[in-house]
Amino acid sequence: MLAILLRHPRCSALLAGFLSAAGFAPLSLWPVTLACFFALLLLIEAAPDRRTVFTRGWLFGLGHFTLGLNWIAHAFTFQDAMPHWFGYGAVILLSLYLAVYPGLAALTAWWANQRMRSGGPLPLILLFAAFWIATEYLRAVAFTGFAWNPLGAVLLPTGVAIASTLIGTYGLGALVVLASGALMLASRRHFASAPAILLPLCVIALWGQIAAAPQAPAGAPRIRVVQPNIGQGEKYSPTLEAEHFRAYAALTGAPRPAPRLIFWPEAAVPAYLDMEPEWRTRLAGLLGPGDLLMTGGDKVYYKEIDKGLYVDRVLSGANNSLWVVTPDARIAARYDKAHLVPYGEYLPMRSILQPLGLSRLVPGDADFWPGPGARSLDLPAALGRPAMKMGVQICYEIIFSGHVVDRANRPAFLFNPSNDAWFGSWGPVQHLAQARLRAIEEGLPIIRSTPTGVSAVIDARGHVRHALSLGRAGFLDTSLPPARPPTLFSRTGNLAPMAFLILLIAVAIATRESRR
Repeated sequence: MLAILLRHPRCSALLAGFLSAAGFAPLSLWPVTLACFFALLLLIEAAPDRRTVFTRGWLFGLGHFTLGLNWIAHAFTFQDAMPHWFGYGAVILLSLYLAVYPGLAALTAWWANQRMRSGGPLPLILLFAAFWIATEYLRAVAFTGFAWNPLGAVLLPTGVAIASTLIGTYGLGALVVLASGALMLASRRHFASAPAILLPLCVIALWGQIAAAPQAPAGAPRIRVVQPNIGQGEKYSPTLEAEHFRAYAALTGAPRPAPRLIFWPEAAVPAYLDMEPEWRTRLAGLLGPGDLLMTGGDKVYYKEIDKGLYVDRVLSGANNSLWVVTPDARIAARYDKAHLVPYGEYLPMRSILQPLGLSRLVPGDADFWPGPGARSLDLPAALGRPAMKMGVQICYEIIFSGHVVDRANRPAFLFNPSNDAWFGSWGPVQHLAQARLRAIEEGLPIIRSTPTGVSAVIDARGHVRHALSLGRAGFLDTSLPPARPPTLFSRTGNLAPMAFLILLIAVAIATRESRR
């Protein structure tokens, strides 16, 4: 196999990277991902120098992200300020940057292996797994971070993803590398080392397949998740506002004797709820005596400009917010999105880029402002429903492992209102996969409500209990799944994968074989 790869090593790296993304949803071909990383390990091991090994890792990353992030091109079809074809260029440009991180992982692993003067592939495999953790974490935090499609997401169908309760999502990425490395060891007839890696992974997979989440007890709060199937092209149309509200009202249903928690998607309400009491009254009319409505909507800020004869009020900024509305038309709580999407919700270097004709993807002239970060909102008790705490992560925020929960004020569940209507067919299912990883890591159920899908109720083990598929209007009416006791990861955050990183390096040093 190595001889075939080395005939055209750059093309081999690019193709292997491209095919490796088939392990992500919607394809979920995780064995293909393992085979592709096996090929990458062979290319790294055979690299003669630092420049070559970085180039191979970078080309692998270029292919990997180009396929995995193809849905981004679809977002540009809803943006008239920029040409639609630019979306394909945006995918390539972003992939050119993101590919640096696999390149760095390959380079640092190869360099450390050379410095240790080790013989045999095992230390290189362990080092590459360790540095994959480091570079994937770096990708999630550098330049505001872009943590989409962490490698560990390919393990969701296998049951191995349950290990994220211990080592987090970044640690799962290392397990993918180790599994691929086991294939490499087996191909070299290292019949002691390969089982030493595969056996623990099989045990973890079995654990993941048989471990069940706790069942909702009798009297658990009732929830209703609404998905109206309103497309991005019509979402902000003023002429359709009344029709959209009727759709939301119909799917919310008539009030019942038992209190409900009702969940609407991100930006569901085209009103400023703190400034428009008539809209709050309108929403309250849909609620029973003990109901609460969680809905997305903007919070706006104005600045006053003295024009001499009069004072003009100009929109200066906004928050992408989640509002909790009560049956008596009060606002019980509000959460402001903290991790905003660059070029989506705000335009970096606006003074330079706007004159060039570039704009952000979300409609409007003013940028969104970030909120204070993860926190738990208090939901009041009502008609036998106990008071509880709800964590909120709006849309994109849910992808950031270790940053979704206020650890000092742990909630009973997380709500992830989202707008995936412009994510094509690949983006929404990838988004769902990442929400499932957060549920496993934190031991918390997650509720997702989106305009066009995938809306879902996810239990604390990451199982999708109920879902509404893409392009379907409907609602989910069920009981709120219970939380699990805090996991190791929920207590330590990303210190856990970093400890795993150190362990992998230590084992690599301990198992190196001196070159003769």
